[in-house]
Amino acid sequence: MHMKAIKVAYKADYILEITFDNGDKGTIDFSEYAKRGGVFSGFANIEYFKCVSIDPVWGVLCWPGDVDIAPETVYRLATGKLSDDCSERVTRIGNI
Repeated sequence: MHMKAIKVAYKADYILEITFDNGDKGTIDFSEYAKRGGVFSGFANIEYFKCVSIDPVWGVLCWPGDVDIAPETVYRLATGKLSDDCSERVTRIGNI
């Protein structure tokens, strides 16, 4: 199971502070995502980026137009730790 985001707060520029359901908290600078284009092209508009919300079922960061970021990526970027979901996949691949 991945760690669910339960709170997100816009700080400045492309920086968000995220709190997870296990109590972990961290900040992420998403400015590199604004340069990626593709599904993240909307991030070039800071007002769009500020429209971030949390999906109430999955606990993932999402934006209008069905844009989201994998929860295990958000957790790793915010805390420097792997989520349980990532650890399980790494273990399974290692045991193949």
